[in-house]
Amino acid sequence: MYHVVCATTNPAKIQAILRAFSEIFGEASCHIDAVSVDSGVPEQPLGSEETRTGARQRVINARALRPQADYWVAIEAGIDDDSTFSWVVIESADQRGEARSATLPLPAAILNEVRAGKALGPVMSAWTGIDEIGRKEGAIGIFTAGKLTRSSVYHQAVILALSPFHNAIYR
Repeated sequence: MYHVVCATTNPAKIQAILRAFSEIFGEASCHIDAVSVDSGVPEQPLGSEETRTGARQRVINARALRPQADYWVAIEAGIDDDSTFSWVVIESADQRGEARSATLPLPAAILNEVRAGKALGPVMSAWTGIDEIGRKEGAIGIFTAGKLTRSSVYHQAVILALSPFHNAIYR
């Protein structure tokens, strides 16, 4: 059984990680150890590079906190241009996989508040009345009428980031 350290305590992210690992490596193939670590970037990262840096830094910090594991995984959500997206970074002892998620264009009313310095989660919570929406369906769930959720989009990116770990051609 793989010991997977998730650099998050967010249920939407943990669900995506657990589901992806189960699909790639088999049911009950991993034990999730969720830890809260700093990203080293603002609460609401802006741009692809700042967001990827946040995910990479979370993995570094998770490895320092829990050095005895098979995998360390971080998902960092950000804003790039007029959309929200995330970077997934996965590391093992000797390998790294990274993938960027699909993007969701955001309405101007939401973007204006984010650009004024607020994080997307609290803006969406205020707009929808759903407490801690970022730990649930997120903006993705709201603006896709529930057809996708934050977790389902993260799940795809985790699957993509896992590609180097189960395909020999990457080694």
